[in-house]
Amino acid sequence: QVQLRESGPGLVKPSQTLSLTCIVSGGSLTTAYYYWSWIRQSPGKGLEWMGDIAYSGSTYYRPSLKSRTSISRDTSKNQFTLQLSSVTREDTAVYYCARENNSGGGYHIDYWGQGTQVTVSS
Repeated sequence: QVQLRESGPGLVKPSQTLSLTCIVSGGSLTTAYYYWSWIRQSPGKGLEWMGDIAYSGSTYYRPSLKSRTSISRDTSKNQFTLQLSSVTREDTAVYYCARENNSGGGYHIDYWGQGTQVTVSS
């Protein structure tokens, strides 16, 4: 029912800003009680939750990434975005957008995008 798709450049240069958009269909960003998140996975590492934006518009970030992470939304387009500034090669990863379901039946991620590879390289 709900579909998410990541969109953005696959290559970013060091010190630049990584920018990705998640295009959502079949569900609204403003419907309680859902949260819309960004998660990444680097080679040899597990999934790393980066942050999310709630149905209310409130944002939450992983403490280690907070200083350079910004998540925003455009409700008219039903899209939300990730901006990660001052990237290094350590930010190379597969990036996913997802929906977090806290509306009942237990908190869980119920929908994922397919993921997009982003490589930081000069």
